[in-house]
Amino acid sequence: MTAALISWGKGRRAAAAIGAVSLGLITLSACEKPTSLATVTVGSTTVQAEATPGCDGDGKVLSKKAVTACITKKGGKTITVHPGEKVRVGVDPEVAKSGWIVIGAGPVMREPSKQTYRSFDADTLFMQQNPQTGQTSYSKDVTLQVAELGGGDGPKTLWHFTLKQKD
Repeated sequence: MTAALISWGKGRRAAAAIGAVSLGLITLSACEKPTSLATVTVGSTTVQAEATPGCDGDGKVLSKKAVTACITKKGGKTITVHPGEKVRVGVDPEVAKSGWIVIGAGPVMREPSKQTYRSFDADTLFMQQNPQTGQTSYSKDVTLQVAELGGGDGPKTLWHFTLKQKD
């Protein structure tokens, strides 16, 4: 009788092991590749975001229609900025390999960066220049866009953050 119980216990353990392996394979097959993150830090406050929905080309350059839609999007995670503070923007190393830029109320980078982190003066990010008069004004809030570049063909991914200026 003891032999029957031992063999029955081995069968249960084998069935449990097969079930665990099957569940693990199902779980792995349901996983998607995580999207890259962009990070904005002001003082001791940090916000991170995945690519803006509809603005991730999954490694390929976005279509012109998608770029137009993405550039006009507002919002994203919000962070408060005091005048004169530094705004630090970081990207994943894979994004840095492709090159990336930051756009505030206007362009703020002359050349794409291959570094994983850059620092900007808050005043530069909130500054707008009227193209017709050349006058400079400052916004109270701005949508900060971080764009991963895909060569000379345009952006592959965009992230959006809202910067609110604190008086």
